[in-house]
Amino acid sequence: MTRRGRIAALTILLALTGGHVCAAPEIVVLQGATTFANTVAVPHAKQVEAETKLSLDVVPNKSSFGLLALLEKKADLAMLSTSLAYEVNFLRQSKPDLPFQRLQAFEIARTRAAFVVHPGNPVRHASLDDVRRILTGEITNWNALGGPDLLVRVVAVRQGGGVVATVESRLLGPGHITASDVIRVQVGTQVVKVVAQEPGALGITQLSIVKTSGAVELATDAPITQILSLVTLDAPTPQAVAIIDAMRRAVASER
Repeated sequence: MTRRGRIAALTILLALTGGHVCAAPEIVVLQGATTFANTVAVPHAKQVEAETKLSLDVVPNKSSFGLLALLEKKADLAMLSTSLAYEVNFLRQSKPDLPFQRLQAFEIARTRAAFVVHPGNPVRHASLDDVRRILTGEITNWNALGGPDLLVRVVAVRQGGGVVATVESRLLGPGHITASDVIRVQVGTQVVKVVAQEPGALGITQLSIVKTSGAVELATDAPITQILSLVTLDAPTPQAVAIIDAMRRAVASER
């Protein structure tokens, strides 16, 4: 449309609306953990938008990516699925000069991490200590857990993801997965796809993905809880406060 055409269209619109044009809702960008996106942001987006009169642009990738986007002012809120301290320690290794002290986390909900195995693997239960020993390479064969003579291959998202960060923090303390022959993927949905093709795989992923994919979960003797938070740069703006409160109410209404 030409400039003259746009002016004519606007003139007609003003005439039809009596000179009043409703402004579009303000867009608020949320970027970060896919666990937060899948568990909270996407399922409750319409409810939160209706309550806050804001429009949510949800960009799922990783907790660390969300924090970087927030610090670079490419996002208004970061979605986190592990502790802020853990992700800050991870990011400081490569970007020590960023103002991490300005970040503030607000817990929204909790879920748990999940472990998945190949459908043909008869092992369905393990202790968290057994899982820890797999991640450190102390257990390398499923026959140690009463399963087949089959090498264990850990499948996990690359560093910076909240699920792996939570599992490592709970089971390995400050350490990381040291098992040999780990298969690294970009996102949690790829974990269950790889596990379905690898008979000896042990995958680390989101509970929400397990529920929607039909993957076979390896039950453990205790849950590994993930804290799902929204993170702001400095004190939250009124828009951020509105979204935080609305998401908390939306999650609480499910209980």
